[in-house]
Amino acid sequence: MGPAEGENAAFLTRSGVQVTGVDFSPVQVDRARAFWDGLPTLEFIHAEACVFLDDDPRTWDAVYSTWGAVWFNDPERLFPCVAKRLEPGGVFAFSHREPVTGQYGAQQMGGKWLEGREKELTVYRWQYSATQWADILKLHGFTDVHAEVIPHSDPAELGTLLVRACAPG
Repeated sequence: MGPAEGENAAFLTRSGVQVTGVDFSPVQVDRARAFWDGLPTLEFIHAEACVFLDDDPRTWDAVYSTWGAVWFNDPERLFPCVAKRLEPGGVFAFSHREPVTGQYGAQQMGGKWLEGREKELTVYRWQYSATQWADILKLHGFTDVHAEVIPHSDPAELGTLLVRACAPG
């Protein structure tokens, strides 16, 4: 979810995995389709993550988000959608920037940072500590939860939060 230009999705596809990338940005979906045209087991869909998971009847062995949908969707809405579409024992994994201490929950972001926008856009991103994410996942029935921050090579910079959990069953 949130495959951007599709590098990770293409890597998985070339490793023999059937991949569906879902992104809210039509610009990113168009780019990903252009970059990776011709990979037969890779598709990119323009949709909002929760709507896609609600409407698409398929189930998945894994759902992942690399600085994408998990960061920009309320986990109270997204996590039940993911759990519903994962096979029992399926893996849910995601990453995003390490949160700034004390800045947890929905954080407002604004700017013209989406390509092609003339007006400023305000969005929210959800960020929590590794422990908080683990607790939220467990509340939604996920098991075998592991969450950690991988430090940046420059100690003055924020690291990357990595989270992995399994669907019940």
